[in-house]
Amino acid sequence: MAFGGFANITKVPELRRRILFTLGMLAVYRIGVFITAPGVDRNVMKSVVAGSGGLLGMFNLFSGGALENLSIFALGIMPYVSASIIMQLLGMVYKPIDELRKEGEQGRRKIDQYTRYGTILLSAFQAFGIAMYLEGLNNQDIGAGRYGDVVGTPGWGFRLMTVITLTTGTAFIMWIGEQITERGISNGISLIIMAGIVADIPSGIGAYVAQNAGNIQPLTVAGIAGVVLATVATIVFFERGQRRIPIVYSRRQVGRRVYGGQTAHLPLKVNTAGTIPPIFASSLLVFPATLANLQVPGMQALERVISGGGWVFNTGYALLIVFFCFFYTAVTFQAVDVADNLKKQQANIPGIRPGKATAEYIDRVLTRITFGGACYVATVCVIPTIIAAALRVPFQFGGTSMMIVVGVALDTANQIEAHLITRRYEGLTGPRATRIRGRRD
Repeated sequence: MAFGGFANITKVPELRRRILFTLGMLAVYRIGVFITAPGVDRNVMKSVVAGSGGLLGMFNLFSGGALENLSIFALGIMPYVSASIIMQLLGMVYKPIDELRKEGEQGRRKIDQYTRYGTILLSAFQAFGIAMYLEGLNNQDIGAGRYGDVVGTPGWGFRLMTVITLTTGTAFIMWIGEQITERGISNGISLIIMAGIVADIPSGIGAYVAQNAGNIQPLTVAGIAGVVLATVATIVFFERGQRRIPIVYSRRQVGRRVYGGQTAHLPLKVNTAGTIPPIFASSLLVFPATLANLQVPGMQALERVISGGGWVFNTGYALLIVFFCFFYTAVTFQAVDVADNLKKQQANIPGIRPGKATAEYIDRVLTRITFGGACYVATVCVIPTIIAAALRVPFQFGGTSMMIVVGVALDTANQIEAHLITRRYEGLTGPRATRIRGRRD
């Protein structure tokens, strides 16, 4: 990768402004992570989170450490993700939402508005559950025979203040993400999650060194580094994988000119859903904990099973990832619409009749490669976490976090290259390759 490609970033004023705006918004988000919500003791809560694993550690990871700091951003962006899941599910079973989705930009804005309303409602609901949960954490053993209270003055005053504070914090994060998407670079919500994960790496390494002070095993460190490198290489390999379906455009004559006759390809990604499935699955796993805090019958037992980690948690997490891979692909890629567009452009797949037969062929191919992509995503998200637990790594930097970081980084690099190439500059890969190319299966 040529350093001259990075130097070209400073030569495009619009791209430079977008990158600086993105970095500024992420800095605001990271500052908010350290602003403690009123009425709580962050030191006691940090001890509680440090002694927990499984679901609580994952929730703290996606909130960028906001949970252990009991900050105004403790809910993170998960309520927005949950609201997005609900809206997409409604789009498949509720006709008015499906019609809005087909109306183009205006319909998308209306759906976004409904998603924001849903985010506020879910945030208030989850914030009340967290307030009840925090009150139940009082008189916690924080080590060395000492006990501490997370909440100084429990009661309805604390609960109401927590609901207002955490709901406002989530709304502000949602606004930051939308501003980054519109005025910055890459997807704002994904970048916020990535920023929280990356910010947790130095503290995780420091915790590992402190825990093994004077007894750091070189083979263990080499094993961790090997797992990280192998996981990153696997993610890049599969994220660039495509199945290219050949397309032929029919010849047509307009006056004395003959148009068409060219050949092209319809690229189908192995992992069409990207980093959305692990994010959705993580968000869904958090929900039973909220219901358990509200004393919903049966949720306490389910929450204990999920929070305990182990094979039950990993199996459920993998199955949810596979489901969301197929679900999100079905929502975002409509084979019927693609077949109709090809027919309107007088294009066809060799050996396949236009219309319904083309849609069925594309759907069949997409289903097969999505199955492989779903298995890849589930494996990458679960296996490194199991290995990290076996090596006693004291921080939640498993396959899920690496996939999000690498996936968002690749997407950001693609968008930067698009800006550079549009203005006739070389891409990040230098003069011999003006774009990051997809790997052909």
